Amino acid sequence: QLQLVESGGGLVQPGGSLRLSCAASGSTSAYYVIGWFRQAPGKEREGVSCIGTRGGSTNYADSMKNRFTISRDNAKNTVYLQMNSLRAEDTAVYYCAAGAWCSGDVSSYNYWGQGTQITVSS
Repeated sequence: QLQLVESGGGLVQPGGSLRLSCAASGSTSAYYVIGWFRQAPGKEREGVSCIGTRGGSTNYADSMKNRFTISRDNAKNTVYLQMNSLRAEDTAVYYCAAGAWCSGDVSSYNYWGQGTQITVSS
């Protein structure tokens, strides 16, 4: 069974950058679309970005376009989310998930990581 582990979260100042990693084990993540989601306190989990199995297809939520970049290295079974120009409203727990379709809908994904906290604050 596929297992996902996120890393790279932390505290960052507004305008700063972070790179999240989603490492897969137990199966080959190359078979799956990988999505990034986030959930802020009191809010529903929302889609951030997703990437196709070969990395050629990507999608972003409107507020993340031109700030976030998703990529994957199938040889390392790892997907990355480079986040630039971070804002206070980006504060949330970030999750990666694996599924069959590149979608911002949580129901499209079968496997989830435990999440990593990102706090954007001065």
